[in-house]
Amino acid sequence: MRTDITFPSAGLQLAGHLYTPDDDTTGPRPAIVVGHPGSGVKEQAAGLYAGRLAAQGFVTLAFDAAYQGASEGEPRGLEDPAHRVEDLKAAVSFLTTREEVDPDRIGMLGICASGGYSLAAAGIDHRIKAVGTVSADDIARQFRMGADGSQDPAVLQSMLDAAAAARTAEAQGKEVQSFDIFPATEEEARQGGQHVFEGWEYYCTPRAMHPRSAKAFTWTSIDHIVAFDALRAVDLISPRPLLMIVGREAVTAWMSVEAFQRAQGPKELTWIEGASHTDLYDKDEYVTPAVAKLTNFYAAL
Repeated sequence: MRTDITFPSAGLQLAGHLYTPDDDTTGPRPAIVVGHPGSGVKEQAAGLYAGRLAAQGFVTLAFDAAYQGASEGEPRGLEDPAHRVEDLKAAVSFLTTREEVDPDRIGMLGICASGGYSLAAAGIDHRIKAVGTVSADDIARQFRMGADGSQDPAVLQSMLDAAAAARTAEAQGKEVQSFDIFPATEEEARQGGQHVFEGWEYYCTPRAMHPRSAKAFTWTSIDHIVAFDALRAVDLISPRPLLMIVGREAVTAWMSVEAFQRAQGPKELTWIEGASHTDLYDKDEYVTPAVAKLTNFYAAL
């Protein structure tokens, strides 16, 4: 069963979907906060995983980040890692107030950028008893180094120039300055390489397009993003367990590997053969084994 809910995060009301198992079991259950990918909304990958895990007996919560989706926050399209981490902790706080949730058995699942944000949140919030990731992405590393880690450093410097110019323009009374996240056409997306095309195909075609999914970020997001480090507190997750699920064909896999190497354990890195980064968002042949692995992992909550 899915229920529309709202909860506060640093002064803003966030919109979420609370999923509860449809069975006769009574009493408080283990629960999982599910964070969506960068630019995503709760109706896409996060909702898919939340629904699938609820069917396995967990209470799950998928929600829209502040400034995005159906949640509050201006300017629209701001991607602020510090606030995204706060949103995840606020989601945990919300779950602790629910009678169907055991507050001592709350886990977290982060997909793509929320994988990185989940590592940061879990490292500093001991209420999170287990953390899992799917196609984890440290958004700061991606903007600084590129999805595959080979980006020319000049690209970031150019983006920081644009971010600085945007702040000046807005201070002078001009409208919020934004940049498109995805190419305009399939041809342009293919020219951008595997990761760019995969993102365009998922977010900009009938495969998973949603009217509230972000198609642009504010330029002021850039300096927020590049100063963030998703792995700063990953060693503090221990002794709570960490499970990282990665597609073997994902160009972003190096970020999960780096996070896994820096984590203290108990930890496990699971490879899904044949899957790319976004294949794990919605393709059943890859989502099904990922959910099975996550179900066994969170069963220990």
